[in-house]
Amino acid sequence: MSVRDVLIVGAGPSGLAAAIACRHHGLDYVVLEQGALVDAIARFPLNMVFFTTPELLEIGGVPLTTPYEKPTRAEALRYYRKVTDTFQLQVSLFEQVTAVEREGDGEAAVFVVTTRTRLGAARVRQARAVVLAMGYYDRPNRLGVPGEDLPHVSHYYSEPHPYYRRRVVVVGGKNSACEAALDLHRNGAHVTLVHRGETLGDSVKYWVRPDMENRIKEGSVAAHFATTIAAITDTHVVVETAGARHEIAADAVLLLTGYRADPAFLRGAGVELDPDTLIPRHDPATFETNVPNLFVAGGQLAGVRTGSIFIENGRFHGEQVAKTLAERLGPR
Repeated sequence: MSVRDVLIVGAGPSGLAAAIACRHHGLDYVVLEQGALVDAIARFPLNMVFFTTPELLEIGGVPLTTPYEKPTRAEALRYYRKVTDTFQLQVSLFEQVTAVEREGDGEAAVFVVTTRTRLGAARVRQARAVVLAMGYYDRPNRLGVPGEDLPHVSHYYSEPHPYYRRRVVVVGGKNSACEAALDLHRNGAHVTLVHRGETLGDSVKYWVRPDMENRIKEGSVAAHFATTIAAITDTHVVVETAGARHEIAADAVLLLTGYRADPAFLRGAGVELDPDTLIPRHDPATFETNVPNLFVAGGQLAGVRTGSIFIENGRFHGEQVAKTLAERLGPR
């Protein structure tokens, strides 16, 4: 079995940036992605507009051009496809990494990476180093309540049209929940917002907050604060406020309560995590974890603090990782 220099897990902006840097340094690499290219962005709402400017999403020195002040989801998807083709990056899509194990000691050590293809076939790959850049958007924060897996319940929001004239309960109080609630309201849905906090989250964008607050104030969007979800049925959401339970009629439920990296996967690879933040133990200069030659990049660095890592800063991690590996392994 051939042993590559580097296996990069995740084909998001951070993983692609790491691949470009590995290519630049002459390292033998491949990117493994369990879904589509930049799968997290593909899951964003169809009409989403990024908060940031185009140049802050760029990787590999390839410009992201747009006629707008801020790029759209569609433009970002097209851009990262262009980057992948421009650099002819080696990316294996729809191949999920199920385990990462380090075998041997010292310079002779290799990583054995087990994967599963879209058709369910098992595969084993080997590499001298591994970069974990999977992000966290594929793992929603689950509420753990009865009915969470019913067909009309989702942890993602795509577009408003299917919800026209339907009663939709949106759970959450940060950007995703507020933007979805506003979009749904303006496209004919009957929206109720349920949030465990006393008010909307502090991180809600400055132009979204007053819009959301005004819709609540005028009664266009119903809102229940300091309220938690107790259960979901086929027709209602059971909520609890100040110890009292009541039901809210719902044809659809959107649980937009955030996402986080998979701590079990990291621990399975031997990575030590902070018990409170779940941030992996790593060298901040090289992004190498406590496991030699096992690196983290992008959203894998965030732990539960997912608001601290974005494309804007995560895209630089791969450059430092590749530089470290080039010095350590040497180009082929």
